[in-house]
Amino acid sequence: MKYSVVVMLIGLVARVAVSDDDLTVFTDQPGKQLELLLKRQFNEQLDRRLEAYNAIKSRADCEKWQQAGREFFQKQIGGLPKRTPLNAKIVGSLEGDGYRVEKVLFESRPNHHVTANLYLPAAKGPYPGVLIPCGHSHTGKAAGGYQRMSILLACNGMAALCYDPIGQGERYQSLDFEHEHETFASVSYRLETPHPRVRFLCTTEHTLMGVGCILLGTNTAQYRIWDGMRAIDYLQSRDDILADKSGCAGNSGGGTLTAYLMALDERVVAAAPACYLTTFRRLIETKGAQDAEQNIFGQIAFGMDEPDYVMMRAPKPTLICASTRDVTFDIGGTWNLFRQSKRFYARLGFPERVELNEADVPHGMYLQHREAIARWMHRWLLGKDKVIREVDPKTLPDPISDKELRALSEGDWTKEELYCTPEGQVLLMKGEKSVFEINAGIERSLREQRKATWEKFKPDQRRELVRNTIWSSEFSRRALAHGSEEEPDASAFRLTRKPKSHDFGYDAKSTRTIQRDGYRIEKIILAGDEDQLVLPGQLFVPETVSKPPVLYLHGTSMKAEAKPGGRCEQLVKEGHIVLSVELSGIGETETGHDKRDYGRGRFGRDVQEIYLAYLMGRSFVGIRTADVFRWSDYLSRCSRSRETSVDRRDTPKSHDSGYEKIQLFATGEAAIPALHAAALEPSRFESVHLKHMIRSWAEVVAAQESKNQLVNAVHGALRHYDLPDLVGLAGTDRVNIEESVDASGRQKD
Repeated sequence: MKYSVVVMLIGLVARVAVSDDDLTVFTDQPGKQLELLLKRQFNEQLDRRLEAYNAIKSRADCEKWQQAGREFFQKQIGGLPKRTPLNAKIVGSLEGDGYRVEKVLFESRPNHHVTANLYLPAAKGPYPGVLIPCGHSHTGKAAGGYQRMSILLACNGMAALCYDPIGQGERYQSLDFEHEHETFASVSYRLETPHPRVRFLCTTEHTLMGVGCILLGTNTAQYRIWDGMRAIDYLQSRDDILADKSGCAGNSGGGTLTAYLMALDERVVAAAPACYLTTFRRLIETKGAQDAEQNIFGQIAFGMDEPDYVMMRAPKPTLICASTRDVTFDIGGTWNLFRQSKRFYARLGFPERVELNEADVPHGMYLQHREAIARWMHRWLLGKDKVIREVDPKTLPDPISDKELRALSEGDWTKEELYCTPEGQVLLMKGEKSVFEINAGIERSLREQRKATWEKFKPDQRRELVRNTIWSSEFSRRALAHGSEEEPDASAFRLTRKPKSHDFGYDAKSTRTIQRDGYRIEKIILAGDEDQLVLPGQLFVPETVSKPPVLYLHGTSMKAEAKPGGRCEQLVKEGHIVLSVELSGIGETETGHDKRDYGRGRFGRDVQEIYLAYLMGRSFVGIRTADVFRWSDYLSRCSRSRETSVDRRDTPKSHDSGYEKIQLFATGEAAIPALHAAALEPSRFESVHLKHMIRSWAEVVAAQESKNQLVNAVHGALRHYDLPDLVGLAGTDRVNIEESVDASGRQKD
């Protein structure tokens, strides 16, 4: 363990040919270290999940696995809302060749409309009903591939309900009511919007909504799943639809929703997710984590990988559709997933009910997938095997090019012809509630609840509540894999290390000294155990120490205030020892240099790593709060000893034994972790100075546009506390917030 840390330290400082005043601490790819650390931890958790899976030996084991997975899944998205009246309306119709289309509006929640097209066979019903969730198409249900899929089903005796997801088609949730847009504002290249009031790409909108959902302890997936479940409610409310013959088939993001719905809604008899299912291991190794709804809090720590979406519904019929040349969802991972699923289905006695269709096409709902899905639905919903063809194969080129395949995916209708709303957007309807407004309402209802609980608790209880929120529980599934008839008790769940005071051991190393007029700067490398990131710092030491030590946490780069005339020089010349440092993922250890274009930088520099941590049940706030304690432990010992050399290896036993209190300064995204540290252990800090920080998470939930708030979002925090509560815990007389900002980073005061 210690050896690996030493090797890392040597690697990071190996190339020391730098100028005399170069303030860089690391010299060998420091920006990869956080990514590598989190990926190692991620893969270790996947290994534990696979170990548990391999221990499944009986039907009883399978049933326990399924039940635990469904319960966990539903809990992690915040549960599901109560059913309310659909208030469904048919607002128009279209006549096609051998089918017809009804334009449908219904409310999945009060005043929150879903726009849908119901494709019906020309013959009289009743028919099976197949739900078609859309992928990330900007035009939603009007995308050609989804039209063609729906038409093919309708022309073969099955109804198909294709609906717009939130943030797509007619259901964008963040419109610009003052300006019209020809192109999306959330990408650096030119891409036409589906409506002049639309600003953001669908993936950007999904993640903007996701930030608020995280703070509320829910997920964008909850909205998506509930829309789908209410769509099934609508299908089953109709006399011309067979209530016991429901199917679901979607592509890409619609494949995600199909996977979720088939796992959680027992009414889905036959399912066919396309161009989504792989394994998380391959996803992270290749394309990386996707947008908000595709990341469930703590699912990897618990042991819920993508194969589990199939296994949760076993032995119901499931067709996995995959593209050989899918650049997002790796086909190798899909085959691994299929093997796991096949074995699970075989345990239950029905291996033939799960199959895989691989087509040598790119990512998308192409002809080969559409035909396979239609045949699958016909088999399981109509009880007959039928060779369904969308196009006579004799008329097709052989081989067929991707361009020719795309031409076969053109729809019959324009997006305007398929509109269900008068002006093409639900938010232009009177009284419509967006996801942002619904979330803001949920936050207001939670506000009184958390206030009552907070006031009832003593300070130590409040701090324990905060600890349990930022250092969340991590669950292990290993106990569920064995054939024991006993239900696992609390000991079956493994708690991740919840750091409290005094357990932040460190190895500190001084690598270089820069001499300046009246003080020196020592470059510091701080290591911990094998699960902690090696961090860079700069120790400013005056010739004479006359004032308390300062811990200075930077939100972008510690170099910003380290130059002559900077804030650190001002403080050290006043007589302070100043430890100027960076937390995990900031400055030298940030990883997002090539990822900032996602949402035009709205989600910060380390989006992939933030979601990696989130999937493991962790937050960057928790990780960085631990970093603050590591640095403050080091500074307390260093300043107390007044040693000129800072090479030391120490694990402090107590910070109450005469340590000199620290003045804490933090800016930007380092401010919220600093506030957490000060609230959890106020005895460490004489004063706390925070700059460029939001004053309340509630503002983030309500904001339709935010910037760089994902990194400081803690899952479920607003169920328990808000930032002003932490100020109170730290001591309102000792906390000073300067130049606070709104959710978009604009200065307020």
